Amino acid sequence: MKNHSPAHKFCITDGSHFKLSNCDPADKVDALSEKKHKHIIKQNLKSLRDLQELLYADNTWALLLVFQGMDAAGKDGTIKHVMRGVNPQGCDVYSFKQPSREELSHDFLWRCTRRLPPSGRIGIFNRSHYEEVLVVRVHPQILENQRLPAACRLTSPKNEKRFWANRYESIVGFERHLARNGVKILKFFLHISPEEQRQRLLARLDEKGKNWKFEPTDLAERAHWDKYMAAYEDMIQHTSTPEAPWFVVPADDKTHARYVVGSAIIDALRSMKLSTPPVTPEQSAGLQKARKLLQKKK
Repeated sequence: MKNHSPAHKFCITDGSHFKLSNCDPADKVDALSEKKHKHIIKQNLKSLRDLQELLYADNTWALLLVFQGMDAAGKDGTIKHVMRGVNPQGCDVYSFKQPSREELSHDFLWRCTRRLPPSGRIGIFNRSHYEEVLVVRVHPQILENQRLPAACRLTSPKNEKRFWANRYESIVGFERHLARNGVKILKFFLHISPEEQRQRLLARLDEKGKNWKFEPTDLAERAHWDKYMAAYEDMIQHTSTPEAPWFVVPADDKTHARYVVGSAIIDALRSMKLSTPPVTPEQSAGLQKARKLLQKKK
């Protein structure tokens, strides 16, 4: 990631010294106005359309975008606004909710593995395999539904550290395997403050058009804020790699968050050095023949 990129400031490729307390949810990469940010976002939409077409034509790389964040952090809105110019035929969005009975019958990476993007396409995970080290860590009783043998279970505080370390190790290995096989991975943690979340949840109650967005569980999860922040910090410390960096995006300002996320995606696509496939002599001859046939009058 080049130093002049707007997203560079928030990119974590080595989390060994990462502290979430050093990250301000209201931070900004520059002093540009909201109007200027919106202008750049509009420019990014065109660049993203062109790069997506090249990604499809090149057909060697795939792009996986992972979005995590607390309730009301803006995951849905960021995906909708940043990706609105993308051809829907080349992009798939998956939202991972509570695991089904079938999914619980497999390893914790299985359901996300099934949704990975093939070459030439963009895959978007709205929540992801990282729920297994976030919500499951805050609510370890969920593990009772996962059909783990006794030797693999979280049985006591004595093996707790090793249990989560094993999950981090599995995730890092999984992502390195994908990177070695042409899947570019970008992971975004939309970082909001508890006060900003409070205001957004109130808006869902105050505005009738947003009532449908409110879930009583949002308040229940908010009560575990400190536990979630500790889980996010530990996750970023252990799963930030050059192959699959985390972007800790200040998300109190929605426009600025979309500006950062869009810039990171464009940086990643440009780094792939995408191109249209070369035309072989045989194909060239066929194209010339087709031209002559089309140019003939009826």
